[in-house]
Amino acid sequence: MSDLVTGDAVVLGLRPARLPSRALAIVLDLLVYFTGYTVIMVGLAYATASLDEAAQAAVVVASFVLVLVGVPIAIETLSHGRSLGKLACGLRVVRDDGGPIRFRHALVRGAMGVVELPATLGSVACIASLVSSRGRRLGDVFAGTLVIRERVPAARVMHVPPPPPWLAGRFTTLDLSAVPEGLWMAIRQYLTRMNQLDPQVGAAMAARLADDLVARTGAPAPVGVPAAAFLMAVVHERQSRDAARAFGTAQSVPVTGPAAPQPVTYAPYVAPASPAAPVPPAGGPGAAAAPAVPAPEPVRRTGFAPPV
Repeated sequence: MSDLVTGDAVVLGLRPARLPSRALAIVLDLLVYFTGYTVIMVGLAYATASLDEAAQAAVVVASFVLVLVGVPIAIETLSHGRSLGKLACGLRVVRDDGGPIRFRHALVRGAMGVVELPATLGSVACIASLVSSRGRRLGDVFAGTLVIRERVPAARVMHVPPPPPWLAGRFTTLDLSAVPEGLWMAIRQYLTRMNQLDPQVGAAMAARLADDLVARTGAPAPVGVPAAAFLMAVVHERQSRDAARAFGTAQSVPVTGPAAPQPVTYAPYVAPASPAAPVPPAGGPGAAAAPAVPAPEPVRRTGFAPPV
């Protein structure tokens, strides 16, 4: 894989095409071009039969340049680097920075291709491609281009192993909002490859990841639960929440946090027995007792610390 860095400091993971695939694409292109050139020459032979030898030679040269040089340049320019052979082989011509080619790139490649391919039977292009670390021929070097592979086999998706059955549903109240995506990615990578690691190394990695997860959630793992099983159960809980949020197939999962204060209910005010009697001042002998106001209920709090 070729790590090309763009002007925005973005690394492009491109796969340069090697000699076998490029040779097959060139052979397919040449078969199409020479077939078209042969058909055109047969038609021109009948059309220019009445002309002299000099005119016929000029027509032959013009046809050769037009079909074997002009047509490939036009096709690569209009298709942004995908000729018929390259399209069949899953290849594409791009610039050194990974962008699409333009007319000047296709012109330099086409002009050099006449010397490299038909004139020398492809020997110069083969030697240059074998010597180059990215499989480039001379036309690519002078034009500043690169032939890459567009159709790359998809990588096999590694699934996270399910948690033990006795841990299912034990972390439904765990607050996962403070866990960063980088930590989730590290946990997934460990769980998908833990069977390939040395047991001691894997146990140490699981313990370190579990400590980081506990520090982010604020709730310690249950006593007696192995670190790897704890990670599996928490990842499974997060996947269940994501599925419920995306498809709406499950009820919302409660998340721990400070409980909301309960509304305070006051007792209704009771009027004095005699409405006409004057109300004595507060603190007097006939003062009515003030209605008792119950104290507000204390706010319930969980045992989990809020996320930092």
